[in-house]
Amino acid sequence: MKLFIIIGAISAFFSVALGAFGAHGLEGKVEPKYLETWQTGVQYQMFHAAGLILVGLLIGQVQASSLLNWSGWLMLIGTVIFSGSLYALTLSGVKVLGAITPIGGVAFLAGWVLLVLAALKF
Repeated sequence: MKLFIIIGAISAFFSVALGAFGAHGLEGKVEPKYLETWQTGVQYQMFHAAGLILVGLLIGQVQASSLLNWSGWLMLIGTVIFSGSLYALTLSGVKVLGAITPIGGVAFLAGWVLLVLAALKF
């Protein structure tokens, strides 16, 4: 599905931009532990941007496209919740935001499991 390729590429673009912002714009403005938190968000966003592009390339190639479709949406939801909460935590310092981060992590895990299941059906 072309949509996941586009979303993945846009997410990768923003991952690079946010990584640069963290390295150059946040250094000295937030505590070092928050810079690490920011970089974790950037890393996971990039990993899952690549995952989204992969899902987009595979949809239509395999018979398990509904599994791939769900995999892509879960990776996107995971990125918004996981990375988004880490970015918000870094910028705001509101620690309760870290409590929702694992929800995004579970979405990531579910997305990868569905990708494996789709591959097994291939």
